Amino acid sequence: MAETKYIFVTGGVVSSLGKGIVAASLGKLLQARGYRVTIQKFDPYINIDPGTLNPYEHGECYVTEDGHEADLDLGHYERFLNIPTSKANNITTGRIYQNVINKERKGDYLGKTVQVIPHITDEIKRNMMILGKTGKFDFIITEIGGTVGDIESLPYIESVRQLRWELGKNCLCVHLTFVPYLSAAKEVKTKPTQHSVKMLQEQGVQPNILVLRTEQELSRAICRKVALFCNVDEDAVIQSYDVPSIYEVPLVLAKQGMDKIVLQKMDMPIERKLDLARWEEFLNNMKSVEKVVKIGLVGKYVELPDAYKSINESLLQAATYHKHKLDLHFIHSEKITEENAEKLLCDMDGIVVAPGFGQRGVEGKLIALKYAREKNKPTFGICLGMQCLVIEFARNVLNLQDANSTEMNENAPHKVIDIMEGQKNLTVMGGSMRLGAYTCKLDKNSKAYQAYQCDSVSERHRHRYEFNNEYKNLFEKNGMKCTGINPDTGLVEVVEIPELKWYLGTQFHPEYNSTVVRPNPLFMSFIKAAIKE
Repeated sequence: MAETKYIFVTGGVVSSLGKGIVAASLGKLLQARGYRVTIQKFDPYINIDPGTLNPYEHGECYVTEDGHEADLDLGHYERFLNIPTSKANNITTGRIYQNVINKERKGDYLGKTVQVIPHITDEIKRNMMILGKTGKFDFIITEIGGTVGDIESLPYIESVRQLRWELGKNCLCVHLTFVPYLSAAKEVKTKPTQHSVKMLQEQGVQPNILVLRTEQELSRAICRKVALFCNVDEDAVIQSYDVPSIYEVPLVLAKQGMDKIVLQKMDMPIERKLDLARWEEFLNNMKSVEKVVKIGLVGKYVELPDAYKSINESLLQAATYHKHKLDLHFIHSEKITEENAEKLLCDMDGIVVAPGFGQRGVEGKLIALKYAREKNKPTFGICLGMQCLVIEFARNVLNLQDANSTEMNENAPHKVIDIMEGQKNLTVMGGSMRLGAYTCKLDKNSKAYQAYQCDSVSERHRHRYEFNNEYKNLFEKNGMKCTGINPDTGLVEVVEIPELKWYLGTQFHPEYNSTVVRPNPLFMSFIKAAIKE
């Protein structure tokens, strides 16, 4: 292909309409026609990245293979497209301003006054075009975070306006809006959409395609009205109505020919057949299953399920491939006690102990793990969850009553989890953890090896603390084996108790490597063990 095509996805009326899902779904459709697609997210907040944001503020922090802490929408992109993203796929206003200020300090602007236009918008456009210049992609889909009309989003919309003129037919704008249903009047209202498009037009951008987010399907009369008042072709008014699963959205958009409309408007051939066979097989399994596997997810952010979004989706994918419906129960680790652990956990077929940071909720995780180990329930600890497996085993099997992590107690006499050597002198918080993909060598006599069916894997990390190898022999003599090791550092990546049905912890985050068409092997193995319960 001669030139890369750029598609911008903006949102209006309210946030959380699902721009990321629409962008990922459109990307899936174009990919299913044989095109090379990637998606990027531009976030208007001033943080350099979401790595230091509380999950209550922003949900899960997603980690790319190259070690970038990114917005959770990148997880959707990877799960839908089954291709890795990178630092270039997620840009924040903080990164943009940091780059511009660094250039100004170096004298790159030759004494000129540095302004939002053209300096900030030029930097935004430069980042919008980076992936396209690699020659690896036919389409770059760019999601603009926030809502049209937000002060924070103005430079991004202005950058889109400029690129519309510069790129011509190689650029297209999709605008997602909300069409509410008023139960008192028993009718849907298009006025919010009209105002949203008007605001976008006032900023110089005319959308080529409108996606109407609704609770139920709209009549053609409503779509014609929206097209008329928003200067959009009638066939380019697409509905995104509520469906049971986000994975059905690509089929909803395909049914309305959204991918064909995009290709027509960008003068692209559409003779390639849409191939969604594997996707539809996954959905058919999801819809047809009747058996249920019941999983308890123990964590301290359970009030906000998006804090564990990738884990939730990985469990769903694995359950679906095993032809079971996932019944996921969120169990707050702060509310688990010795007295109520059995009541909360006894009905679960499997238990996942979630990642996180800090002391809050850790004691509840340790109680849950003690119960799971003694009752021999399939158990999966991830990152801090794995570290808690180690601490609980040290306290209750090795009789190291004061065993702990340096993160929880710097003065603990038995630091079975200790801060990594390279982390000890760091003073900067953002982007300074052990991040990204690292190699793990697996013991062939382990459940991890049985799951992956290979002795070397690459998984992503996000942590400052590690298993203290001074205690390794003591743990292994008493039944907890270190079955995954980083070959370069000796870092323990996987621990498990072979005598139990499935009791395993990983220092890495396998949920970041689980997609719809390629579920992560560890989640597949865990769910299989849970189903046997």
